[in-house]
Amino acid sequence: MSYCLNPRCLKPENPNDVKFCLTCGYKLLLKERYRAIKPIGQGGFGRTFLAVDEDKPSKPRCVIKQFYPQAQGTNTVQKAVELFNQEAVQLDELGSHPQIPELLAYFTQDDRQYLVQEFIDGPNLAQELGQNGAFNETQIWQLLNELLPVLQFCHQRQVIHRDIKPENIILRGSDAYGKHKALHRLVLVDFGASKSTAGAASNRTGTSIGSPEYVAPEQIRGRASFASDIYSLGATCINLLTGRSPFDSYDTNNDSWIWQQYLKTPISNNLSLILHKMLESIPARRYQTIAEVLQDLNQQSSAVATPAKPAPTLPPTVVSKTPSQVDLELEELKTQFLVGGKPQPNKVQPSNPLSQPTSKSKIDTELEEVKAKFMGKNNIPNQ
Repeated sequence: MSYCLNPRCLKPENPNDVKFCLTCGYKLLLKERYRAIKPIGQGGFGRTFLAVDEDKPSKPRCVIKQFYPQAQGTNTVQKAVELFNQEAVQLDELGSHPQIPELLAYFTQDDRQYLVQEFIDGPNLAQELGQNGAFNETQIWQLLNELLPVLQFCHQRQVIHRDIKPENIILRGSDAYGKHKALHRLVLVDFGASKSTAGAASNRTGTSIGSPEYVAPEQIRGRASFASDIYSLGATCINLLTGRSPFDSYDTNNDSWIWQQYLKTPISNNLSLILHKMLESIPARRYQTIAEVLQDLNQQSSAVATPAKPAPTLPPTVVSKTPSQVDLELEELKTQFLVGGKPQPNKVQPSNPLSQPTSKSKIDTELEEVKAKFMGKNNIPNQ
């Protein structure tokens, strides 16, 4: 199917082998190569379509974003234009990262602005949550380990995403989360709300933007920072762990998070501490950089992965026997040999070394050797 991009077209569906809309006559191919197939989303600033690139033999899928602001007013439209242009600029710079969609084209056609970007095949994490239920601790560790470096990449290039939430994190591929250990499975999308801090005053109040459930308090006041993205990622984690809106996991009366009451599966104290610091409402108490989060994450991961060392095993206690005890036991052993293995009661006396005969039998000689060896091992001189 070919979908007409004219917002006023009454019947936008067309066969896939025509170049102009059969209803309104609107050109169906953008730049003579990108054909929209179906709409997949609409926001305040534009519409999004699944498309194919017909200029390539394999006809790979891609995404078309059409600038189409819904709000009215000169200032609002001007801000929408700025954000749309900014998204193209950010994708052009950041799209080299394997976990950020690549910008394929940015142009104007029929007095409308368009950008075309790489299509990421797979469910977003909100869909994954709805289909498979709340995430467990292992999945959250994986999420943080995969996504924090992506955010660090953005922040190092002075870009604040400003709209991190489950819907904007796509799980590449159609398999359920965590079944495969392939690298770069999580992809961060939708840089339409992103902001570049390069050349801008850090204390300047900007536009309040983003999804309210996941937005840091300072971002609501138009003062987003790199730490604001960290807050939003923390809010995303508790949504995935509890299956509840972050709004429902916060006690406004006591100004405290209560998300741990709604966990579907228990999590370790190590992960709880990291999430609590990511979610500090006062920016100064929160992690300030991704590097700080990664440092704690790596330390806690190592502590979990490294088993505790077993307590040292003490050598068995050796109970030393006195010479007289040894003589008594040897004499009893000798008696057993001489009397058919039947010791004579009340006949065993401690041997007196001074009264032993000078001529020893074979048994006497062997028992003396046993005694010498035993006494040599147990009579250890004092150090």
